[in-house]
Amino acid sequence: MELADIGKTFRRLDYETKVTGKAQYLADMIIPGMCHGKILRSPYPHARIKRIDAAKALKVPGVVAVLTRDDILHDAAIEPYYGPVFKDQTIVAVEKVRHVGDPVAAVAALTLDAAEEALKLIEVEYKELPAVLTVEDAIKPNPTLVHESVRIPESGFADLTELKPVDGTNICTHFRLNRGDIEKGFAASDRIFEDTFTLPATQHSFLETHACIASVEPRGRITVWATTQNPFVVRTQLANIFKVPVSKVRIIVPYLGGGYGGKVYPKIEPITVALALKAGRPVRVVLSREEVFYTVTKHAAVLRMKTGVKNDGTLVARECEIHLDTGAYAEIGPRVAKKSGYTAAGPYRIPNLKIDSYSVYTNKPPAGAFRGFGVSQSAWAVESQMDIIAAALKMDPLEIRLKNGYDEGDKFVTEETLRAVGLKECLDEVAKSIGWGDKAGSAQSALRQAPGTEGARVKRGKGIACMIKATITPSVSCAVVKMNEDASLSIYAGTVEMGQGSETTLAQIAGKELGIPLQTIQVLGVDTDVVPYDLTTSSSRSTFHMGKAVQLAAQDIMRQLKQIVAKEYGVPEDRINFAGGKIRLPESTLDYADVMFKRFGMPGGTLVGDGQVKTSVKDEFGEKSTSAFWFYAAGAAEVEVDEETGKIKLLKYASAVDVGKAISPLGCRQQLAGAAITGIGQALFEEIAYDNGQLINPNLVDYVLPALGDMPAVIDPIAVETPDRNGPFGAKGIGESALIPVAPAIANAIYDAVGVRIKDLPIKAEKVFLALEAARGKV
Repeated sequence: MELADIGKTFRRLDYETKVTGKAQYLADMIIPGMCHGKILRSPYPHARIKRIDAAKALKVPGVVAVLTRDDILHDAAIEPYYGPVFKDQTIVAVEKVRHVGDPVAAVAALTLDAAEEALKLIEVEYKELPAVLTVEDAIKPNPTLVHESVRIPESGFADLTELKPVDGTNICTHFRLNRGDIEKGFAASDRIFEDTFTLPATQHSFLETHACIASVEPRGRITVWATTQNPFVVRTQLANIFKVPVSKVRIIVPYLGGGYGGKVYPKIEPITVALALKAGRPVRVVLSREEVFYTVTKHAAVLRMKTGVKNDGTLVARECEIHLDTGAYAEIGPRVAKKSGYTAAGPYRIPNLKIDSYSVYTNKPPAGAFRGFGVSQSAWAVESQMDIIAAALKMDPLEIRLKNGYDEGDKFVTEETLRAVGLKECLDEVAKSIGWGDKAGSAQSALRQAPGTEGARVKRGKGIACMIKATITPSVSCAVVKMNEDASLSIYAGTVEMGQGSETTLAQIAGKELGIPLQTIQVLGVDTDVVPYDLTTSSSRSTFHMGKAVQLAAQDIMRQLKQIVAKEYGVPEDRINFAGGKIRLPESTLDYADVMFKRFGMPGGTLVGDGQVKTSVKDEFGEKSTSAFWFYAAGAAEVEVDEETGKIKLLKYASAVDVGKAISPLGCRQQLAGAAITGIGQALFEEIAYDNGQLINPNLVDYVLPALGDMPAVIDPIAVETPDRNGPFGAKGIGESALIPVAPAIANAIYDAVGVRIKDLPIKAEKVFLALEAARGKV
């Protein structure tokens, strides 16, 4: 068998299970005695609940339990309020509903038909209230309040402790970042540019909808099978809600059918557990696609950006105001707003900054984490305006980015030193991929024809964009690696496999350290009773954090093997080496299995290695650390635009990401291409549409996703390697990075082709057509 290695592609460990349809997802699972759960949801965006009567529902044959506010308000063993940042959400609505689709009650029944019939018979009397449906309305003086008050937990995430709701307003949080002197910066600028950019709410569109099975034993032991990306956070939240120690809560995660941030933090787990508790038997809840739209979205945003520059393109000052629509509940919106604020300067040196980033309550479904954690919102504005500036100064858009972009050792906006910076390499690679310097196929020169003049009806253009992003810090990941008597390995890690290939990556890291074949390594599934703590499988942190923890655990195994050999064979430790999966002594070679037998004296025994990674707000040099490592990426697009219709055709897209070190080259390229495809959807097609608070496209028919025919003929994923000394073998995270530059790169290419600037996503043909008509003076 071939030995595991780094920088080489192996068949994924979950390959056969998934392609043969043997992989078990939560909706496939059946627990003995299980009931089916359904949720009654609010038809109003904002209303007070005057009365709930479940008497008729309870009479439906097969109905086991109905959960209403009375069950959680009058049970001293339940804390009704919860949330990852603020306790502003309840298991079911208590006093009022705050968005269409807000859970009001739930039913457990022996059949789905009985549960659905019972939902129709629950009587709810509402008093409709005025609703705030946009951030503009939410921040007006004396607005209708989504929350009259918000409960703040005694402890929470270390990176969010300074963020608090603004009393008497709909401001959930306000993040501020100030650097230098903004007024002096603008005074010293030769040119000042002011623009407003917007993005709609969008959906994560994972194939597997949210699902949960909960079972509560008589003595209070809670077992939950959940579609979650962070089982340990959900465990803690459930322990707090149901007032039990975390040792009494067990979370099991089967294979996850995609997450993209939409399955972090509690979603339907609290209501499923509460329903199981009342029913006295296990309950399974599987959301419909429409219900997913009511559960979590990507934040809509309005960004106002003012930037001062010198005539030579040097960035001098930036003032940015960001309003993110976090919906009815904070969820993780405060962190999204903070990350969006940090990156509003982009990956550029700007000495004078004033950034205000708000998460804002509205009466719409909650918005949460989405790939990029707020950076795709800020990058849309930053990278679009960079091209606006370049055009006004008659500079090449690549040149202005290279001029201002971060280099090794530069200070980030938080004054921390940036290391392992591959930004400009990413820019160079994507520019080369699409032939940036070839003016013949592009309108980059000043020779672009004005709209309406003679020439070809279809014009081509090229655009470029780049980004910087942080990972969640501080953070903890723990791993255990067990060497069995035959020298095979079992890896215990809390990283959730959701299609990203984490099982194979972790096995490659451990296998490389110990020099053993990948086929002899088993990565155990996530079960909080079995695997050690991991903060979350999000923020593209798993390879860096959990990968390093697995590497340390494997090294711990090697340390123990060396000690055994020194004791049992009388060889000094400094003369014991490892190579090719064997232990090399001065005059002989030992197999791991032989050493195991020598240690235990029988065909049995186990060595247990432990690895822990804890990142903090200070790095190894004692400097402030906002991020354990930084993401750098660039994207470049080539498009055709029909000047008569506004129709856009994406011809080629190149994506370059600084991966640090590619553990699996093919896996990296697949991640980059997949993220780029997601970005194409966000750029050109996707938006959640509302009519007075009602969702009008909560399904994958009316909510338009890109189809195969919408893809460019070429997507070129490029892995740039600038190793990070703290990552396993130098690796960084990559999952989110490739998505972020896509939309601005396409918008910039459209401007390059036909000279119109689109500032609101998605970029649809009618927007381009109307902009062209306006440029012709016809609108």
